[in-house]
Amino acid sequence: MTETVLGDVAPADVRVRFCPSPTGNLHVGNVRTALFNWAFARHHGGTFVFRVEDTDAARDSEESYDALLDSLRWLGFDWDEGPEVGGPYGPYRQSLRYDVYADIAAQLQAGGHAYRCYCTQEELEERREQARLEGRTPGYDGHCRELSEAQVSDYRGQGREPVLRFRMPDRAMVFDDLVRGEISFAALHVPDYVLVRANGHPLYPLVNPVDDALMRITHVLRGEDLLSSTPRQLALHEALREIGVASGPLPRFGHLPYVMGGGNRKLSKRDPEASLVWYRERGFLPEGLLNYLALLGWSFGDDREIFTLDEMVAAFDIHRVNPNPAQFDVRKCEAINGVRLRGLDSEDVARRLVPHLAAAGLLPEQPDEEQWALLRAATPLVQERMSVLSEAVGMLGFLFVDEPSLDPDPQAAALLGPDAVPTLATAAETLRQLDKWETASIEAALRDALVDGLGLKPKHAFGPVRVAVTGRRVSPPLFESLALLGRERTLKRLDAALSRAEAA
Repeated sequence: MTETVLGDVAPADVRVRFCPSPTGNLHVGNVRTALFNWAFARHHGGTFVFRVEDTDAARDSEESYDALLDSLRWLGFDWDEGPEVGGPYGPYRQSLRYDVYADIAAQLQAGGHAYRCYCTQEELEERREQARLEGRTPGYDGHCRELSEAQVSDYRGQGREPVLRFRMPDRAMVFDDLVRGEISFAALHVPDYVLVRANGHPLYPLVNPVDDALMRITHVLRGEDLLSSTPRQLALHEALREIGVASGPLPRFGHLPYVMGGGNRKLSKRDPEASLVWYRERGFLPEGLLNYLALLGWSFGDDREIFTLDEMVAAFDIHRVNPNPAQFDVRKCEAINGVRLRGLDSEDVARRLVPHLAAAGLLPEQPDEEQWALLRAATPLVQERMSVLSEAVGMLGFLFVDEPSLDPDPQAAALLGPDAVPTLATAAETLRQLDKWETASIEAALRDALVDGLGLKPKHAFGPVRVAVTGRRVSPPLFESLALLGRERTLKRLDAALSRAEAA
């Protein structure tokens, strides 16, 4: 199967690219595209190029550019060529390549592959509407393909500034999609298109294929939403070879399936779960998120859902990408993340918890020795219970505050009502007399005093104690939590809860 994917390209000569625009938060669909390209390059021993398409001055920003690089670093992607790395075909930001695009646009015009178009927007819309009324395919009708000198002079005299259009070949464009098989576009469905605006600004249909050609990209793996632009890009690639700007075989294209959100609609940028920032803030592991995204349209095989990136690289086959839309399921993503989280070393988890606890004001960004020791000891208590790291804020917060805040759940407050007075009083007195403050001793003493002594069921015996000490009905294991909290802080909280219960 490798031969049908690579064609005449040697594995080591494979070159793929990821080329997002720095216009906001990275979309998880873009992350999946980056992942598949990265895995494809690493599987074949080829080159992964990271290129930034920042020619939209109205939407691009340096802040978004920095955020883009930070996101890729957080995900763990490494690139062989691109920003901060360099490479033989740089610069890798399109905003630094305008001279390149202007030169090639001029060559395309000189070679007869592009022409000046003087049509106004009103004229274009009128002709599109006429085509619709007559049942013809809407699209540019080639009005300016063969203008006479007199017509050009007349348009110039009217003060019209032309755009530069690409002259599409008058034939069907056929290509073998690596995901979808053979695809054909009839000539009437791919009209001549604009390469350069009247103000000289190059557009995506020009700059993207030009960069792919100059950077010797061999395979283009991208979203299904770009499928309709592929025949235009292939025609431009052919023209670039005819004018001597590029050489070698045309790039192979593979279009990845849509990522669908709720209601069986395409996951939109407006959906919170579409943004990579949402996952970072909630405490997803990069390896957990990527593990799940790999399953959106691709199969590892043998019904296996949990794997490392190295294992994915070894198994990656573009022919195992399903062309059907992939359904994004946040709960399944959380479940996979939880599995990956539980497989980590607890000290590694503790380090990853620090930013979330710091964001909640529970720890400084650089915990001191005592705080770090407490976090390390507490992490194993919650690691098995978490799906995402941010859950530790609620689970462990009571350890890092003077007084825990009471859970707004009415049932939590109910556990500290008047009926809890005997339980809280007995627990406080029992623990006050305890000689050895450790988990086993704490558990034995409380069970003896509350379960055996007061005749309470464990649920009723330990519920008020848990809420009094942690502020929550659900917490890490109670006795281990008390051991970590320490005698002084535990008794102080029990006494405060007892006073509140007595006054209720």
